[in-house]
Amino acid sequence: MERPAWAPQGIDISVPSVSRMYDFYLGGSHNFEVDREAARKAMEFMPGLPKAMQANRAFMRRAVRYALGEGIDQFLDIGSGIPTFGNVHEVAQGIDPAAKVAYVDHDPVAVAHSQAVLEGNDGAVIAAADLRRPAEILEHPEVGQLLDFDRPVALLLVAVLHFIEDADDPRSAVAALRDLLAPGSLLVVTHAAYEGIPLTREEAGGTVGVYRNIRNPLVMRTREEISRFFDGYELVEPGLVAMPEWRPDNSTAPDNEDPYAFSGIAGVGRKA
Repeated sequence: MERPAWAPQGIDISVPSVSRMYDFYLGGSHNFEVDREAARKAMEFMPGLPKAMQANRAFMRRAVRYALGEGIDQFLDIGSGIPTFGNVHEVAQGIDPAAKVAYVDHDPVAVAHSQAVLEGNDGAVIAAADLRRPAEILEHPEVGQLLDFDRPVALLLVAVLHFIEDADDPRSAVAALRDLLAPGSLLVVTHAAYEGIPLTREEAGGTVGVYRNIRNPLVMRTREEISRFFDGYELVEPGLVAMPEWRPDNSTAPDNEDPYAFSGIAGVGRKA
């Protein structure tokens, strides 16, 4: 298999990557045949996956705009993936050029591509670290230099928590990050759930199986389980809802959306 110029040395390009599959769903070009194959297999069971990913990105952009409207100009995006059009720094700095964005990912392709995209942008950095080890993030020099944790920060955990199994204790990681954040900070979450998917649990289970086979298990949690990530935060209206239902733009009435856009739970909480 030929290694493209943008693929960092030392990564195994014969193994599918969640962030490159996500890039493929969104129509990006930073993915390999092995990623496309796994993504197509997942789409055999859940053909609307690209629509769900688009709804996820649209929610993220609305949440970033909401944070800026609340006076928050610092963003910590963990599990940020490969930067595609309309990423956090583009949205935030398009509104407030002084906004600061720290991206965090443990996928070497996502990190390398982010470095290229962010070159020359003094208000954005990418750190190689893993949500499962929050101390790595909190102690990362670039993150600490860019963000002022004495002021409110918007913490984005968008489409990442469902890739962390309960055995790895994602709640403790989220709580450790919360404890670092100043009062008034926001937690922005999207999470896969069986609720809202226009398929039976068995049919949707085929997609879950694809992710398990590539050693990146997709953990479907209930709305109640997802709500526990917001311990210590007060949910912002309208609470935990399907992604298109969270403060929709006038241009995107939820009832006109593809049913697959509702295949995920979204919410924003404010730290007291």
